Amino acid sequence: MPNLILFNKPFNVLSQFSAHEGKTTLAKYIKAKGFHPAGRLDYDSEGLMLLTNEGPLQHQISHPSHKLPKTYWVQVEGEVKKEALDQLRAGVKLNDGMTAPAKVRQMASVKIWPRHPPIRPREGQITNWIQVTIIEGRNRQVRRMVAAVGLPCLRLIRMQIGDWTIKGLKPGEIREDTVALPSESVQQATSGATKKNIDKKFDGNVTRSKYKKNRR
Repeated sequence: MPNLILFNKPFNVLSQFSAHEGKTTLAKYIKAKGFHPAGRLDYDSEGLMLLTNEGPLQHQISHPSHKLPKTYWVQVEGEVKKEALDQLRAGVKLNDGMTAPAKVRQMASVKIWPRHPPIRPREGQITNWIQVTIIEGRNRQVRRMVAAVGLPCLRLIRMQIGDWTIKGLKPGEIREDTVALPSESVQQATSGATKKNIDKKFDGNVTRSKYKKNRR
């Protein structure tokens, strides 16, 4: 049975099932019972969320100690200069401390679904896209990082978590996977280099995949 759901969260959807202030929630799109988000994605951000019905898998995905890389496409306002990219690669000082170095590249062109409502850059300002990969998960971290180097964020889409991507998923669609985790006894008995091998097995051990379109 599938124990993981990949969901392409649309813009202005809360990453929770419970109702809140009349806003759209995950309940509109995900009907499977017993699944919970493994990590969150901001209301005004788009892209990949992972949900699971297994506590150990949720911990493996979302706990900071596992440092699963997360990749974002970020539309920013203004010219992207080498100095700004170098700052992101070195780590940026935020009000809650220095960030870890990010992997960053400027994107020459982007093919992505339109956002509704569309972004509204300031008059006379150009926009560009950059790809940012981080291993942390602070509140609104990517938005704050790019703003700190002089690049206000206009749109943010999470494209990938670990080896999972939203490739082939339109906004509001899901894909089911089955992931095999090591047994509890093996997890308890391992550490250091052995733990790295288990994490590697976890990252790639997807045994079943199925696409589903959300029916509205």
